[in-house]
Amino acid sequence: MAQALISRKDKIYSKITFDNFFSLEKSYDVQNLSVARCNMAAVKIGDYALFAGGNEGSSGSTSYSTVDAYNSNLTRTTAISLSVKRDGLVATTVGNYALFAGGFNEVDSSNGKVVDAYNSSLTRSTPTGLSIGRTNLAATSIGTTGGYALFGGGNNGSTYYSTVDAYNTSLTMSTPTTLSQARRYLAASFAGIYSYALFGGGEDESNFYNTVDAYNTSLTRYTPTALSTGRSELAATYVGNIALFAGGKYTETHVIATVDGYNASLVRLGVVSLYTGVSFLSATTLENYAMFAGGYGSYPRATVCTYDNRLIYNHSKDLGYARYVMSATTVGGYALFGGGRYDSGISSNVDAYYINNKVQVYPGTKYKLGGMTSESTASSMEMIETTTPITGYIKIKNATIN
Repeated sequence: MAQALISRKDKIYSKITFDNFFSLEKSYDVQNLSVARCNMAAVKIGDYALFAGGNEGSSGSTSYSTVDAYNSNLTRTTAISLSVKRDGLVATTVGNYALFAGGFNEVDSSNGKVVDAYNSSLTRSTPTGLSIGRTNLAATSIGTTGGYALFGGGNNGSTYYSTVDAYNTSLTMSTPTTLSQARRYLAASFAGIYSYALFGGGEDESNFYNTVDAYNTSLTRYTPTALSTGRSELAATYVGNIALFAGGKYTETHVIATVDGYNASLVRLGVVSLYTGVSFLSATTLENYAMFAGGYGSYPRATVCTYDNRLIYNHSKDLGYARYVMSATTVGGYALFGGGRYDSGISSNVDAYYINNKVQVYPGTKYKLGGMTSESTASSMEMIETTTPITGYIKIKNATIN
């Protein structure tokens, strides 16, 4: 009889274990960009995510100087415009500034030299321009204090550049050693928590490059192991100490799903894969996850995926609709993907994603989650906030057993 009671008691609860569980949710209440456009640049400064510049998507189309700012509550305001209209620009940060550099305007190609700087109050200044005006370049940052914003590569018409321009926290410009290869449509990120700035991939009129150039905080250049394959129109971001280079095309008609990672020692890690082969995808980092979204591979894609620092892949909710040449950044716990092209036009949509670190429990549920040292019992319906990825367990009371 006693044995039967023990068996019955065991069935009162059903246990659910969380083993590094991760859930990325989508916010459905985000105001669109003020103007539909693609080929923008996006970056975070202070409490704002900025989306700047861009165009209407076709050759010879209107370029914009518009800057849309989203705060940590995803409220949109319109900041002071760029000093000149342009698309194909890039952005990164240094010290207390977000810098927008390069780009192209059909009226005046010299606009590719312009650099606009915004501080955390969204006041704009215009430091010394790039040493050479160009578009389709790449940008990233290096160093946590006394660091640099780096702008490398690009082209102006049929001329391809290996030039690298560096801006310090006072916005003074210098020109360190050039890239090892002149190229456009390359990508850039950093490894080792700002220890190295990496520029990878790219193309010129006849080649797709697998070259990777790395700069340390003294602006000394290294050439680590190349990407696993040559490609352009790829995307780059980071997760933990790792810089990731994803997707791109390796001929005019073939795209790839390859993701290469570089750690803090500039060692190339094992190759992993995207959701599918795409070029012109977008990337950003949200907390402990690298995110890649959209792109073009035979047709526009809506897929969103993440990688953690183990390079484990997770598929997340799709974009509102498929598109490419979006711009991406983060603010206030949200990853934002804005604008872009789709089959029949240009988008003003902004898709916002956030990490769900809450577990709902019902009265009588026992739980031990995250860093909790002991088991608790819920007295009412609650949302328990925990760490991510979520670890631990909940034991749900089986209502059919008295």
